[in-house]
Amino acid sequence: MFDPGSRYSKIETSSLSVTDESGQVQVHVYKRRRFLPQMAAQETLVEIAVGDEDRLDNLAAQYTGDPTQAWRLCDANLILHPDELAGPPGRPLRIAMTKL
Repeated sequence: MFDPGSRYSKIETSSLSVTDESGQVQVHVYKRRRFLPQMAAQETLVEIAVGDEDRLDNLAAQYTGDPTQAWRLCDANLILHPDELAGPPGRPLRIAMTKL
């Protein structure tokens, strides 16, 4: 359902069966809720100041080797929406990885 590098790939899949008015059963498949990792479960690699021209995908490529891993930067800063990471130049951005 999701790319192996996705933040949702390891989240449990569930289903819900619903019977409509005509008696037909419809099965709805969904991913369970994903929670942000606790700060204590993450090791800070470096903290940088966001530059005027920085983009989240480019920062992810630089620090993780993969631009599609931008969600890891969001997790490290407890951000749900990537747009929240774009801020005034100089804003601190924590680069961290989840401890194994």
